[in-house]
Amino acid sequence: MTLALVTAGESHGPALVAVLIGLPAGLILDKDAIDADLRRRQQGYGRSPRQQIETDEVEVLAGLRHGRTLGTPLALVVRNRDHKNWTWGMSPWPPEGEPQGKGTKPVTLPRPGHADLAGVEKYGLADVRDALERASARHTAVAVAAGAVAKELLRTIEIEVAGSVVTPDLEKRIDEARAERDTVGGVVQVTARGVPPGLGSYATKEDRLDARLAAALMGIQAVKGVEIGEGFALAELRGSQAHDEIQPGRRRTTNRAGGIEGGMSNGEEIVVRAAMKPLPTLMKPLASVDLDTGEPANALVERSDVAAVEALAVVAEAAVAFELARAAREKFGGDALGDFVGAWRAYRERIGR
Repeated sequence: MTLALVTAGESHGPALVAVLIGLPAGLILDKDAIDADLRRRQQGYGRSPRQQIETDEVEVLAGLRHGRTLGTPLALVVRNRDHKNWTWGMSPWPPEGEPQGKGTKPVTLPRPGHADLAGVEKYGLADVRDALERASARHTAVAVAAGAVAKELLRTIEIEVAGSVVTPDLEKRIDEARAERDTVGGVVQVTARGVPPGLGSYATKEDRLDARLAAALMGIQAVKGVEIGEGFALAELRGSQAHDEIQPGRRRTTNRAGGIEGGMSNGEEIVVRAAMKPLPTLMKPLASVDLDTGEPANALVERSDVAAVEALAVVAEAAVAFELARAAREKFGGDALGDFVGAWRAYRERIGR
């Protein structure tokens, strides 16, 4: 038994969609809690005016009745309210009538640092918009909704997940960058408390929990680095300084490993960090090439954030929560929530913690 997630949707299309497969029946979901996470993703210093245009909230199309999961695929939708300005430009079918609104002209000026150029080359596209709409971080909204569901499942086995910004002086850096029409990145941390030992496995590299968490975080737009526990700093230490000694009761007084050893959770807090590069859409665009003419040009300029580091903390929290929930489903199984929780309790009794 495992969890699976498929998402679909474009930045300015009608909606974003997520389908979760593998949830046990009987999990109680709170719409207000999911919407609260969606609002958290939209907040933060340095965000663009689009966050005032969109007021994200979740809709459920399937898999839920009277607030309880049915054990069948759960279909979530987050509408793009800005789509009304892109009805012609982002019509799923060939649009009728005269072009109107936004997105009516082909984009031929790829942005350095974005998926634009590689996307048009890979998929044989003539219009960069056909790549940038899906590559946009806008679709993280529905991933946050799915992560909120995963957090509800984790709470039934006493696991809590929280993300935060760890970059110092972020607001000062944002103010300086905004004044120069530039962008900044930063670092976020996600901590998971209450994770029992034994999630993940050393059996194959695909089962290793650290590898799975790293992949989940690296899959978020603009993330260029991930570390678990003390991460890169451990490379500068000797072994006698780097590892967490085991004390009576099988606990540790340090947690340099970030709660994962041998590809498995070890019972300590799981701590992961992700580094976000500066956003690639700039109000002072970088040099590019016009794909139609081959001539030098400036890159596309569209509405953009100065920074989205605080939003990344929410998205990273959702990604870690979903991956931990997936590992927990693999470990404890169960078609009904009571089966899932009962297996967790039996496991904790067996290992004595």
